[in-house]
Amino acid sequence: MQFTHEHREIQKTLKRFIDEEINPHVDEWEAAEIFPAHEVFKKMGNLGLLGLCKPEEYGGQGLDYSYSLAMAETLGHIHCGGVPMAIGVQTDMCTPALARYGSDELKRNFLAPAIAGDMVGCIGVSEPAAGSDVSGIKSVARKDGDDYVITGQKMWITNSLQADWMCMLVNTGDGPVHKNKSLVMVPMRDGPGGKLTKGIEVAQKIRKIGMHSSDTGLIYFDEVRVPQRYRIGAEGQGFIYQMQQFQEERLWCAASTLESLNHCIQWTIDYAQERKLFGSTLADQQWVQFKLAELKTEVEALRALTYRACDLYVNGQDVLELASMAKLKAGRLNREVPDTCLQFWGGMGFTLENKVSRMYRDGRLASIGGGADEVMLGILAKLMGIAKRPV
Repeated sequence: MQFTHEHREIQKTLKRFIDEEINPHVDEWEAAEIFPAHEVFKKMGNLGLLGLCKPEEYGGQGLDYSYSLAMAETLGHIHCGGVPMAIGVQTDMCTPALARYGSDELKRNFLAPAIAGDMVGCIGVSEPAAGSDVSGIKSVARKDGDDYVITGQKMWITNSLQADWMCMLVNTGDGPVHKNKSLVMVPMRDGPGGKLTKGIEVAQKIRKIGMHSSDTGLIYFDEVRVPQRYRIGAEGQGFIYQMQQFQEERLWCAASTLESLNHCIQWTIDYAQERKLFGSTLADQQWVQFKLAELKTEVEALRALTYRACDLYVNGQDVLELASMAKLKAGRLNREVPDTCLQFWGGMGFTLENKVSRMYRDGRLASIGGGADEVMLGILAKLMGIAKRPV
């Protein structure tokens, strides 16, 4: 995969926006444990950055997925993990199925405002008893006339404290767990930034060890009435739609770590060249040199894997295996790189404000969210023919 002039111009625009509108405020947003999503997304929408791969008739750019990957990579310039994750939810997690299978009405009511930055979206899959096991969700939508009446709860939902709508995976029937689920667009508020919809309760703001600037909620749904026409695509196909979009989400996860990992290594190199010890600098120690060289090599190997998967995906091939490998490797490196670098910072690495220690906390999520490492390994084992597929 080769980035074109157009790819580079989009990256330059986004990087300039990050330097001017995001990074100067990151410390403040981290301390507040939330960032102003409506304000940031509106500015990004004005620059055309929230719908690169979405249909032009709804305000998108109509570009292929490689542009989304280029954007994800550039988001690694943000000096925290919470804000880029929130942006990724808006662009690559709660909107792909809507753009691909949603009706014109749904696209105009939910997708177009999300692309413009007028509405904040979230994806409602995980529940207290169903994280990586998507088939185990318990939320139910029963039919009542022309409506669905939704009861249940969703947990670990990024953007949910500010979201105007949720793309919600919910059980809409009986039968096999992979064929009884649908994706339903659920208005969370009576308007952008307005009051919560009747029956929806933000039960808890979840405090986390990292990703502090990203708001995460436990949301209750008590007899929430939604028109059946708000269902995305065919009834019972929600699990399949969600699995399809996971390929994009996992590639996004891998791409979004590349530059942040390189930053972590470079920050450590800069510090090591200044840190004096035993009559020389930390950077003069061969162990430090070799270990940082190894880490840089691992990051570039992840880049090659991610780019190859993206290239095949853009050309219409199934990349379940490669996307799972990239997601797995990204999770592992998000643990290994900051941990190793933090050790080289010594006591400074154990301070809360240090950017490397922030990456150490934020990066731990990459091996859990979007499918845990063990889920990726399970997928790979099945594709390799060394584990039995479920009936």
